[in-house]
Amino acid sequence: MAWTKYQLFLAGLMLVTGSINTLSAKWADNFMAEGCGGSKEHSFQHPFLQAVGMFLGEFSCLAAFYLLRCRAAGQSDSSVDPQQPFNPLLFLPPALCDMTGTSLMYVALNMTSASSFQMLRGAVIIFTGLFSVAFLGRRLVLSQWLGILATIAGLVVVGLADLLSKDDHQHKLSEVITGDLLIIMAQIIVAIQMVLEEKFVYKHNVHPLRAVGTEGLFGFVILSLLLVPMYYIPAGSFSGNPRGTLEDALDAFCQVGRQPLIAVALMGNISSIAFFNFAGISVTKELSATTRMVLDSLRTVVIWALSLALGWEAFHALQILGFLILLMGTALYNGLHRPLLGRLSRGRPPAEESEQERLLGGTRTPINDTS
Repeated sequence: MAWTKYQLFLAGLMLVTGSINTLSAKWADNFMAEGCGGSKEHSFQHPFLQAVGMFLGEFSCLAAFYLLRCRAAGQSDSSVDPQQPFNPLLFLPPALCDMTGTSLMYVALNMTSASSFQMLRGAVIIFTGLFSVAFLGRRLVLSQWLGILATIAGLVVVGLADLLSKDDHQHKLSEVITGDLLIIMAQIIVAIQMVLEEKFVYKHNVHPLRAVGTEGLFGFVILSLLLVPMYYIPAGSFSGNPRGTLEDALDAFCQVGRQPLIAVALMGNISSIAFFNFAGISVTKELSATTRMVLDSLRTVVIWALSLALGWEAFHALQILGFLILLMGTALYNGLHRPLLGRLSRGRPPAEESEQERLLGGTRTPINDTS
């Protein structure tokens, strides 16, 4: 069935805003500017402040939810309201996981390339699958186990490409290794977040935009408060600011004042995450979760191609192999092979409604899939 103009718009919006989200964060990291008190010119490395901005973007999804509810107030559309009351504190544990995982990933993005960052995030499939078996009592089929094994192989190839890449003048080898490991660690936390959302949140049938916005509110408030002690905590070699602390928000604002393009990059990151969440949720509803997975894979290609074109990283053939293996693993895990096998065997195509809900091995789509 041919896509409507609205569906094409949603698919394009998800692809564009998802790519902008990662590229704008990396663009901000690449800027050099003077800080406060006449400090020397240095890189804009403020991952925790960037994470605060991302949660601000997620928080704005609450505004979209209430606009939709107002529009549906005079209609018989009950999809905007939950079917039963719920306690907003249910979102606190997933929000804490989201806050920790996001902060780790922004730290890692300072240490490795944007394409490796995006590809390594595919590791979430491994941990989501294992945790769903251990804590949700699910049973994975053979294709899902094969998908997990393929994903592991793809991660090894991508990591090997990073190790063998000698043309990356922006990052030392030790930084690249540390960054890659931090991304993998972050995916463990993201998988825990998905399991918590599946076990405690989804049964309340909360509208996805309201869920994203509520988690964004918790993350924004808590991480903003944590910026105060971070200003005083020494971080040694992990620090990217002249004071050597975990985060220096004042230094970040001084750098923004001296290089306004940093503000443009930060605004791109904040606004893109809000539109990306909205587009991703709408694509899953209007098309299918499989379509959302394919678009997310295309986003990796766009980020990789633009990073190469902008000279942010050097081409390495192993990354192509790693990406293809990761893509195969994701497709196997999400059952993308089943429609193809069904057509080849002249069987009945799988019911579309099953795809509307499945993204990660029979589980619901993660509430705030910011990848």
